[in-house]
Amino acid sequence: MKSKIIVLIHGMFMNSRCWEKWIPYYESKGFRVLAPAWPGRDKPVEELNAAHPDLELAKLKLNHIVDYMESFIKGLDEKPAIIGHSMGGLAVQVLLQRDVAIAGIAIDPAPPAGVFSTEWSFVKSNFPATNPFLLSKPVKMIFEHFQYAFVNTLPLDEQRAAYDRYVVPESRGVPTSSLGAAGKVDFNKLRRPLLITAGQNDHIIPPSLNKTNYQKYKGPSVTDFKKFAGRDHFLIGSKGWQEVADYCLNWLERIE
Repeated sequence: MKSKIIVLIHGMFMNSRCWEKWIPYYESKGFRVLAPAWPGRDKPVEELNAAHPDLELAKLKLNHIVDYMESFIKGLDEKPAIIGHSMGGLAVQVLLQRDVAIAGIAIDPAPPAGVFSTEWSFVKSNFPATNPFLLSKPVKMIFEHFQYAFVNTLPLDEQRAAYDRYVVPESRGVPTSSLGAAGKVDFNKLRRPLLITAGQNDHIIPPSLNKTNYQKYKGPSVTDFKKFAGRDHFLIGSKGWQEVADYCLNWLERIE
């Protein structure tokens, strides 16, 4: 890979702590690894939870996140590779259109505007964060929801440990704004290579939705797809994360 910088972008209901296994792992392979938090998320998980309900958080939208990440990346010495999880994966797709990275990987990405699923698990998992009657209030994901939406393949003790360590309140403005201009992707635009991944047992972003996202790309740019068997949405932090990290790095090295 030409660049020795990798930027990791977290998704909803988490901050950059979710990359705590990936950062030293990629650093051990000689990369400079950066994991900037979303605006207002550069605080400990415990502090973010204690501040709930934070009405300032409720003002956060996807365009704020993407613009912030673009500015951060443009401040680096060279174009990095960018890897995003969930809503961070959609941010990667949008950022590639702005030509700020040498390549992008969207891990279980939230769908771009106009890409939708009617699968029950998708509707059930996403409704609390997109409830149109509560848009002015941030949402705190309860443990039972996290169990179903993020870590449905894990044993109870690992589910609880992940919830306590990583989960933070979220702005409903982020997913709802992704349905409009902020989440729009030009699937025919020439851009740098993109890898989209899916977890076979992902409830909140079903693999069929990731496949539809992938299949929307019709232009000449490199676009690849990988489904990880037996995995749920939190494949960046639960058991087997290293397999995902290795696959991503090997892909980046192949496409250069």
